[in-house]
Amino acid sequence: MGHWWYRNIVEPGKLPLLLALASFVLTFLVTRAVTRLIRAGKGPFRNLTPGGVHVHHVVPGVILMVLGGFIALAGGRRGFGSGVAAVLFGIGVGLVLDEFALILHLDDVYWSEEGTKSVEIVILTVALVALTLAGFLPFGVNEIGPQESTDRFTVVRTVAVNFLFALVALTKGKGRIAVIGVFVPFVALFGAARLARPNSPWARRFYRRRPKARARARVRAYRHDRRWSALRRKVQHVIGGAPSR
Repeated sequence: MGHWWYRNIVEPGKLPLLLALASFVLTFLVTRAVTRLIRAGKGPFRNLTPGGVHVHHVVPGVILMVLGGFIALAGGRRGFGSGVAAVLFGIGVGLVLDEFALILHLDDVYWSEEGTKSVEIVILTVALVALTLAGFLPFGVNEIGPQESTDRFTVVRTVAVNFLFALVALTKGKGRIAVIGVFVPFVALFGAARLARPNSPWARRFYRRRPKARARARVRAYRHDRRWSALRRKVQHVIGGAPSR
């Protein structure tokens, strides 16, 4: 365990990324706890409304991300400064992504069903950063050995094939699988091989004259959503709070 920790976290200079991830997750959890207390009218916390303007926490989040980014650019990947930059950046990302749905919709949908997109994007971000920390690199480049790394054709071929799998999965309406598949090629291959979602670009293009394929896609999408959507919403509500009715 100690050897893995040194090889994958400390030795390649991934400690700042670990600090950023930890501060990001902690900030998101604390922010959600505070907003829940404000919503329930409990505790000493209140919304900031200087001059009657509700200041969302995405504002200090952007400021912290800018500070952390410039500090990181001014320094190196190691040392105290890189750690400070990583923590500031992680806190800023936590504040910004907690209100991702507000930025997406340009409306205060924090406690609506649309607001659960913020929780979903946070979970996806944590998963991708954790995969990076574990040693996974985009498009399977981590699977190339030292000798193969000198062969440009091998690198280009590996990246192109894995990118193709992720692209096909994305056009089939499987966005989450496509994003995860950028780091884990087998996941993208699984998404690319299965039927497309009925309203996806792939289905509109290739199932247009295949009524049986369209029908199978609708049935499979219905069964999948019935099986997993309720569980996904329940997890999002547990983490981020249930939307207002």
